[in-house]
Amino acid sequence: MVIGLICFSFSEEYYQIFLSFSVLGGLSACTLFTPAVSAVGHWFNVRRGYATGIACTAGGIGGVVFPLIILFAAPKIGFPWAIRIIALLCVVMCTLACLLLKTRLPANLNSGAMVDFRALKDPHYAVTTVAVFLVEFAVFIPITYIASYAIHIGVGDTISYLLIAFLNLGAIPGRFLPGLIADRLGRFNVMVLTSFVCAILTLALWLKSGDNLAAIICYAVLFGFWSGAAISLTPVCISQVCATQDYGKRNGTTFTIVSIGTLTGIPIAGAIQQRDGGEYDDLIIFGGVLYLSAAIAFAIARGVCRGWSLKTIF
Repeated sequence: MVIGLICFSFSEEYYQIFLSFSVLGGLSACTLFTPAVSAVGHWFNVRRGYATGIACTAGGIGGVVFPLIILFAAPKIGFPWAIRIIALLCVVMCTLACLLLKTRLPANLNSGAMVDFRALKDPHYAVTTVAVFLVEFAVFIPITYIASYAIHIGVGDTISYLLIAFLNLGAIPGRFLPGLIADRLGRFNVMVLTSFVCAILTLALWLKSGDNLAAIICYAVLFGFWSGAAISLTPVCISQVCATQDYGKRNGTTFTIVSIGTLTGIPIAGAIQQRDGGEYDDLIIFGGVLYLSAAIAFAIARGVCRGWSLKTIF
């Protein structure tokens, strides 16, 4: 991760940015997140959602701090040095993470280290993977396009860029509060609720906000809060349909499949916008419908795994 950021800070050509930030940075981010979240799950069962949510609040904090570093440091010392400051922070944080991270269970050497697509033969795991795929497919569309939407309607570059910080500000409580509630009311139940609310926010608030800056800021904060569960609770949902010793591998397998959605969702949304001559209405509808599909998928997964009673806590 640190090498990727440093190389990115020296990049001047597109292929250099692609190799350093997209390829090396993307690989590093994935191999940092999945084992860390899985290790947290080793130590908790009843309160796994809350514990994972607390760990994931760091993503919201970083999503606020890092854009602000670039926003305020880049005009004074240049963009490359702003990225190097972030790289220095990553040296400290990642070193501490490597020292503090510890698993409870020994490695299952007999299962190998590759992703296990054969696990999809388990209908409970397979339907959960589909639900996670859809919610991750949806979540990055507003995150990616909210700033460019603001520029499109005439908001200044600085405020448009700050929308990313506002979104992540909402994500800080949105990572751990749903986990706290989910441990009591059911992880799948909360994912149905949060996915549905994100769909309503996208189709009602963002779609109708027009050039109203206050409405757009409200959407960014509220969406940041309600979408936080897509990061913090999805691994916990996977843990409910597999043995703890297989949690890391099942988590990695699911997010390998999910990566296809995150890779294609943003370009598909961009193609929709380009088809509409730069307008955002159909892009927003696309994101909202994906969230509705995710809510339905989690409801179906809940029914398949535990039953269809509305009173079921799962």
